[in-house]
Amino acid sequence: MDNSRFSETYRKIRRDGPLTSIRVRAAAGNPRRGWLTAGPCTIPVALGRDGIIANKREGDGGTPKGIFRPRQLWWRADRFPKPRTFLPTRAIRADDAWCEDPTSRHYNRPLTLGDDNDGDRLKREDHLYDFIIEIDHNTQPAIAGRGSAVFLHLARADFSPTAGCVSMTKSAMLQLLRQIGPHTKIIIG
Repeated sequence: MDNSRFSETYRKIRRDGPLTSIRVRAAAGNPRRGWLTAGPCTIPVALGRDGIIANKREGDGGTPKGIFRPRQLWWRADRFPKPRTFLPTRAIRADDAWCEDPTSRHYNRPLTLGDDNDGDRLKREDHLYDFIIEIDHNTQPAIAGRGSAVFLHLARADFSPTAGCVSMTKSAMLQLLRQIGPHTKIIIG
């Protein structure tokens, strides 16, 4: 999309509020790649190594099929200014992590690393988690073994598959953030 058309679309979205829904679908012939459509924009995304699946399990490498809502944006404030978004935001701290242990009472929730807590560190050396859109997959209630830490985040340079998340370029992420809010439906599948 050229900049003038994007600017016009962006002004309309900001005036009217966030999109009501976005859609993620697998690419024809390659279930590890896909397309995210947000309003008039369609962007390429990387999906889980097993594509989009209906019966998500911890560690299966699948991106869960379903309708989800974004909860908040986590971002690396030490690397980037706070992006424009309708979502609640939280800067990632050095001790922020996500619990992926199905036997833990903190399963599929953020936690603070410490003596008692172990989890997937959100402050990474690479750039994959510079922007994380937390979604409400397996949250109310969190069911042990049904999948954790399913986010929208940044893609690797080669767009290799994720462990179950939806990933995209930084420019696509920043564009998406300007268009979604807590009530936007994320339709996967």
